[in-house]
Amino acid sequence: MQLASMPRMSSTLTRARLVLLAGALSLTILALVLSATSSHAATATAAGSCSPATYPGSGYFTSLSVSGTSCGKGRKLQVAHYKCRVKDGKKGKCGSVSGYSCSEKRGKAISTEYNSRVTCKNGSRKVVWTYQQNL
Repeated sequence: MQLASMPRMSSTLTRARLVLLAGALSLTILALVLSATSSHAATATAAGSCSPATYPGSGYFTSLSVSGTSCGKGRKLQVAHYKCRVKDGKKGKCGSVSGYSCSEKRGKAISTEYNSRVTCKNGSRKVVWTYQQNL
């Protein structure tokens, strides 16, 4: 009786090993797919709200929104636009920077500050932010 049951047990163990191996392989493939998807999303493009850059002068970047580019590139554009703009003083303007065409709408100013909204476009890429410039 022992000889007859041994091949059956061995066959059962082989099936169990195959099922475990197939399950492990499936989980590995799933992990690789999820890892590739999440890293692609982080390095590709973002659409939506981002944390703004640190304002290099006297004032604040108060918002940042990007479409077709990353938040990091949006923050770099904020700082590059600031440097371009203040070449003509705190009330200066910058029409283009880093390959982007930019427009600016300023709100009502008071003696100590003004608020502004900047929209920069480069093809399908769009970066929009607001800032407060202290005078």
